[in-house]
Amino acid sequence: MDMELNVNHQSSDFNSEVVPHLNLLKGYALKITKDYDESEDLLQDTLFKAFKFFQSYKKGSNIKAWLLKIMKNAYINEYRFKARQPLKVSYDDVQNFYESINTQDINSRHYQEDALNNLLSDEVSKALSLLPHDFLTIILLCDVEGYTYKEISEFVDCPIGTVRSRLNRTRKILYSMLYNYAKENGSVSTNNEY
Repeated sequence: MDMELNVNHQSSDFNSEVVPHLNLLKGYALKITKDYDESEDLLQDTLFKAFKFFQSYKKGSNIKAWLLKIMKNAYINEYRFKARQPLKVSYDDVQNFYESINTQDINSRHYQEDALNNLLSDEVSKALSLLPHDFLTIILLCDVEGYTYKEISEFVDCPIGTVRSRLNRTRKILYSMLYNYAKENGSVSTNNEY
């Protein structure tokens, strides 16, 4: 019974101290996240932590500073957590991209000249420039630069299995895009067609 009274008393004190500053917290959350949904999540996380540790707040001290510090730390912790997560690529996005490529009619665009243009033919450079960034990075590190799967895994900060999977998908995409080019240049024998 005493514990229930203590929780109710803490809840009452929390409401009287924190609720008047909700607009300040909402504005600050939106300012640092720059996204409405993320700001709402951050606000909820901040309020939860503030309630959980409300007994450590010294009544009469600067409640705004205490709340903003909790919010800032919650935001930094979430940012660090997300930064440690491997980059995720949706299989559906890759599949849609793969299916949308028509090997007969690749739209030509004007690209800035880069190092690859000097090393590779125009057709290969165009095909590479159409790849998603994550896939391009892996194919260049493996097939152009000659890095091992382990080295690539460490460089792009994802598991070796993901590197292998992306490399396999990228090679299939490039095969589809460059088949006619390879056939015209004698890299594919017409006897090997099914």
